[in-house]
Amino acid sequence: MEPNPDSTAPMRASYEQQWLLDDGTPKHLDPLANRPRRLSDVGKETITNNSVPTTKNKRFSGGTNHATTSNNSTPAKKSMKEMTKAERRELQERQRAAKAVKTTKTANNVVTPSKKPVQGGSVANLEGGGGGGGATSETLVTPIAHSESGVTVKNIDPKPKDNSKQVALFSHLEIPKGANTSTAPKEIHPSVLVLGLHFSEFKICGANARCIATLTALQKVIQDYKTPEGTTLSRHLPTHLSPQISYLVNARPMSVGMGNAIRHLKWEISTIDIEMSDEEAKHLLCEKIDNFIRDRITVADRVIVEYGLQKIQDGDVILTYARSSIVQALLIDAHAKGKKFNVIIVDSRPRLEGKKLLKRLVDEGIKCTYTFLHALGFALKDVSKVFLGAHAFMSNGALYSRVGTAMVAMMAKEKNIPVIVCCETYKFTDKVQLDSFVMNEQGNPDELVNISTTMILKPGYLDEWLNKPDLKLLNLLYDLTPSKYITLVITEVGMIPCTSVPVVLREYKPMLQ
Repeated sequence: MEPNPDSTAPMRASYEQQWLLDDGTPKHLDPLANRPRRLSDVGKETITNNSVPTTKNKRFSGGTNHATTSNNSTPAKKSMKEMTKAERRELQERQRAAKAVKTTKTANNVVTPSKKPVQGGSVANLEGGGGGGGATSETLVTPIAHSESGVTVKNIDPKPKDNSKQVALFSHLEIPKGANTSTAPKEIHPSVLVLGLHFSEFKICGANARCIATLTALQKVIQDYKTPEGTTLSRHLPTHLSPQISYLVNARPMSVGMGNAIRHLKWEISTIDIEMSDEEAKHLLCEKIDNFIRDRITVADRVIVEYGLQKIQDGDVILTYARSSIVQALLIDAHAKGKKFNVIIVDSRPRLEGKKLLKRLVDEGIKCTYTFLHALGFALKDVSKVFLGAHAFMSNGALYSRVGTAMVAMMAKEKNIPVIVCCETYKFTDKVQLDSFVMNEQGNPDELVNISTTMILKPGYLDEWLNKPDLKLLNLLYDLTPSKYITLVITEVGMIPCTSVPVVLREYKPMLQ
């Protein structure tokens, strides 16, 4: 082969070193032609005739192009277009197998660098947790996850979550996941994290207590909030509050009163003038939150107590169910004003909330009787009035309250005993509900396992309920009482029938926002 006359001497030397043999004759074959053929090279060749395939890759030697060809004895390779569907599928399987071999070797080197490859096989064997065993070439490798402390094997459970222990009629109701501070987003405020733990552990119970705690936590979030550049507080703050609210909802479903309070807060944020400074806006919002707690809860409860005192007479036997903060305040205030009456507290498992009310009333010197829900028929013999609390009031006049309230109201109505409900108007909602199935909240079924009436856990016959396939536990927290079983509703706007709830929602809507 004659060198290119246009090239320089150093360039000629380099080409001669690369493409000429020691005797000056050109290298006829490509140095890479005799290497083992890789799967990735399949499909890169084109067929020039029936026996001799010519590669697309061209080598340049001294400015002259040389097309290298394979040996005539080498079988011809078809292109992807010329292959049949079965051949393409077979090729894809071979490529996947080669990729799996490469991945397996890489994983083996990471997990056990000193592990030697298995003789006679192309796939390295990974030792299991149970010890040794024969080496195989078909070993499946579990995906691994890398961490800062080293390499850990990631166990993947292909089975879906078992919901066989959930009652089918209430399968649409999600059991609260609880608050997990380790997986909480970084933007969650510390006060919200603490509040979520209290909600999930039922350390804060009651609609009023939960609403006040939520507004107080959001108030701290607003105080520590800083508006990013390029936006305004009124536009960005609702976005900042959304993950805080979502975290609380995951800890425990939001109550109706909490939802109304949060909507009121967002409405106040939307009315802030964009020209107002951030400090003034945050101070104004904190003041609005304080005003909502004062007007809609604290002062409203005092007004309700004043109205309720008109319904308590000397010699009355008052029955109440579980524990309501507003009913508790009413009974204590009536006793402080010198009225003589007795109280019957009806309670139920698993929360036994009536015990807290019993302790508080006894400490105030009020004569009390404590019983469980199954003895309600006997307890109603001498009752003159029934006072109940409320979690929410629907627009059709139905009462949404602690589970068991509907039974108390129905049996009292059957005996012509007036049923009086104390409820703030911020708990009114436009929703209509006809039963306790569509919307409700499920508690932890394990709470039903404890049969103790004290703080000491005492598991009973249901202790192994998870291992019994035919046994399911249902722990509902609320029920619905139809309006026909309710005599009177005492609110801060007056004493009204429960059928007037939609009227209050319509006439007092500016105040309820």
